[in-house]
Amino acid sequence: MMAGVIYRHDASRGHDTGTHPERIARIEAIEHELAARDWLGYAVTDSPAATAAQLHAVHGDAYVAGLEAACAAGGGALDADTVISRGSFAAASHAAGGACALVDALLGGTAEVGASLHRPPGHHADADRAMGFCLLNSVAVAARHAIDAHGLERVAILDWDVHHGNGTNDIFHADPRVLFISIHESPLYPGTGPASDCGSGAGEGFTVNLPVPAGTGDAAYVSLVEHVAVPRLREHRTQLLLVSAGFDAHADDPLAGCQVSDAGFAAMTAAVRRLTDELGIGLGIMLEGGYDLGALTRGLIATLEVAAQPSVGDADVALDPLAAQAAARLSD
Repeated sequence: MMAGVIYRHDASRGHDTGTHPERIARIEAIEHELAARDWLGYAVTDSPAATAAQLHAVHGDAYVAGLEAACAAGGGALDADTVISRGSFAAASHAAGGACALVDALLGGTAEVGASLHRPPGHHADADRAMGFCLLNSVAVAARHAIDAHGLERVAILDWDVHHGNGTNDIFHADPRVLFISIHESPLYPGTGPASDCGSGAGEGFTVNLPVPAGTGDAAYVSLVEHVAVPRLREHRTQLLLVSAGFDAHADDPLAGCQVSDAGFAAMTAAVRRLTDELGIGLGIMLEGGYDLGALTRGLIATLEVAAQPSVGDADVALDPLAAQAAARLSD
């Protein structure tokens, strides 16, 4: 089995937002750095566009058609935060399609770990609404694809983007097939995700919101992953773990106030990779936010390095003692 697979597509560059924080330079910086490192040994594949059936399993038909038409008409501002251009629908469609292709690879035996690296991000997009830089909720589309196409009964999404993934939260709020766990700064945009929100109806107990204050750093984030998320995922007997991997909780990010380091992201990844090895399931990493280019690329590379090499020695991931200890635990 290969170490891992990355799905990407040039359409990500066609989502032209100008000087917006969620800008083309994000994907350019990521791909430049990964190419310089030979993509960290991952197999790199161009993503397909999502099918209509994949999108409509999560998003309303009228919403998808309206978004596509608005992009074809030249785009504009959907709200104060969310901008589209002529190429935005294709970008979002390939982001969702790449996420689904990654699920196929993880569940089809092609890879045990992988990443879908596209823009725009998706976790704020609700079933019938774009918001917070997001157009189509790629991780939600991927989770539904795992259920609908592969027959999974228990899919989990761990969202460590600094902003609450309100779209994912709401899409699966009453669905017991998807366990959604979010660590996010609060108060912060979009103002959702209190600890009291634990799902509804048949989905009650399958939403776990873990709000943290500004200033929260590595120790608390890693502890929440290791001591809250991992035990809940183990109890859930998760069959596939998808990570909404935003890197805007980084200390250098300009849009939030958390203080996670490169090593913190490595340590969180080590904790979840250890769990997926234990459970014998796939780990899929979906790119969300991250708006300082250096922090974004370093955090992502730290995440991908640890994800791909569960038995790697300290020297390869020892960004500081926290990351080294987390990586060492993988081979205990």
